[in-house]
Amino acid sequence: MTTSHHTKVLKQIRNKPAKYEKFLKHNIPRERKFGRTTKKCRRCGRTAAHIKKYGLNFCRQCFREVAHKIGFKKYG
Repeated sequence: MTTSHHTKVLKQIRNKPAKYEKFLKHNIPRERKFGRTTKKCRRCGRTAAHIKKYGLNFCRQCFREVAHKIGFKKYG
């Protein structure tokens, strides 16, 4: 379930308090304290292929686009 989907459902069932409470309890994505989903690219929000070294917090695709501007040089 995507974030936009659960917000649409919340608007539809807002007037039914029992269903609203149950939906909130079981369906809203909760905040993660650890794991893959806590580390997101600061540019695009992607969680895969995350580069955390040196405090970059980019995915590898965004790093390739921004690396030269940041000051990294390509060797070889």
